Amino acid sequence: MDELISQLFTAARGMWKHRWLGLLVAWVVTAIGTFVVLSVPDKYEASARIFVDTQSILKPLMAGLAVQPNVDQQVMMLSRTLISRPNVEKLVRMADLDLKAQSGSAHDALIDGLMKTLEIKSVGRDNLYVLSYRDASPDRAKRVVQSLVSIFVESSLGDTRKDSTTAKQFIDEQIKTYLTKLQEAESRLKDFKIRNIELQNSDGTDMAGQLNAVSSQLSQARLELREAENGRDAAKRQLEAEKMQNADITSRSLLQESAMSISTPEIDARIDAQKRNLDTLLQRFTEEHPDVVGARRLIRELEAVKRKEVQELRKTAMANPASESSNSLAYQELNRLLAASEVQVAALRARVGEYETRVSRARELMKTAPQIEAQLSQLNRDYDINKRRYDELVTRRESAALSGDLDSAAGVANFRLVDPPRASPQPVAPNRLLLLPLALLAGLGAGLAAAFIASQLRAVFYDARSLRAAVGLPLLGVVTLVLDDTAAKHEKSDLKKFFGASGGLVTIFIAGMIVFSMMSGRAG
Repeated sequence: MDELISQLFTAARGMWKHRWLGLLVAWVVTAIGTFVVLSVPDKYEASARIFVDTQSILKPLMAGLAVQPNVDQQVMMLSRTLISRPNVEKLVRMADLDLKAQSGSAHDALIDGLMKTLEIKSVGRDNLYVLSYRDASPDRAKRVVQSLVSIFVESSLGDTRKDSTTAKQFIDEQIKTYLTKLQEAESRLKDFKIRNIELQNSDGTDMAGQLNAVSSQLSQARLELREAENGRDAAKRQLEAEKMQNADITSRSLLQESAMSISTPEIDARIDAQKRNLDTLLQRFTEEHPDVVGARRLIRELEAVKRKEVQELRKTAMANPASESSNSLAYQELNRLLAASEVQVAALRARVGEYETRVSRARELMKTAPQIEAQLSQLNRDYDINKRRYDELVTRRESAALSGDLDSAAGVANFRLVDPPRASPQPVAPNRLLLLPLALLAGLGAGLAAAFIASQLRAVFYDARSLRAAVGLPLLGVVTLVLDDTAAKHEKSDLKKFFGASGGLVTIFIAGMIVFSMMSGRAG
């Protein structure tokens, strides 16, 4: 510790020896610093406040129908990425800042400077943003902030529309892809169903169920066939019995009745007509009239013909008694019933044959049915997957289109300009009242540093211990300088001058600070 104190004391004595050099450097550095601080141009700040309202009445109404992004996150990301090089280049053109930038390097320097000085700050949690910029010209600062506000609002709308358009284009491409897949799946499914059309069933049962159904239909058809055959046989027996009964009755009636009482429709009609003609002739003529005689002769001839026909009928009835029995109503009804039974039996036999063929075909198909059903299930699964994806994409496309329309109608958010761009009437930078004391401190520090460096460059030993430590030789003694009165007076005068020069530096600086503060207050 004593060694450190000794070194500090030695350094201080060396710096005191070169105090005038340090004081001169302090004056020069302080003057230069003051000049630099006073020559820095004033900076005026322009600012604007924007409130971003992310609560739209359409958003809850369109919930579930349109895609609603996280608007708060989008606005926050927009505020962080707004000061990008493309946006700053656009801002330079909008604010006419590139008029003085003649070269490319000057233009790049202007853009880099703007990117460093532009500020977007979020105030609190209410989506309130402050846009600010400092420049030597208040009008130019105001134009820059106004352009920045316009870019802030337009960037959100443009990005949203671009995202919506990009999403719809991507979904349209995917829809085309899945439409092609869906058409291919439909074509494969159609070809498979055409090749295996016999396996198709409207109720959706498998081959085992179809075989059971066809077997049940075959059993039912066979039962109905047996019932129809039994009914047909019963009708045949009844018809034979009715035929025999009617034959006996017809034979007896033909043998017992007289020839004139037996009905012969055609001849009886002609005889009746001649008899009416005869009655008419007798009213006009006598029995000897030729017409009357001819009419009676014709009647006798017709009666002879009728008797001859009746004899023929009797002979026929004796030879084939059943031929006359078919004229009865019961016989005709039984005959119709028998014919209907025959038709029903034939139809049921055809049905039984068809069902037997179907059962045989179903049993044959049962051997390959599992493989075919597996292929059908795979085709249906592929078709269902493609159909579901296609429907989902179409739904998403409509949702994307509706979202784009919603954003166009309501916007991502409502940007409200709370405070329009306004430049401060007084400069906000530099803070000279803070920088001027720093200039004084820098001058004092530079003076101390100059004195220290000079003391190290021209080292002087001020005590015997330092000399002994430096040369490493034994020291016999020390000669002390004794000042006379003239030298003492000169030393005191020099000390007063030094303190006066030092105090003058501080006094002049403080007075300047007071004057500058008063002038700034009057200007404000």
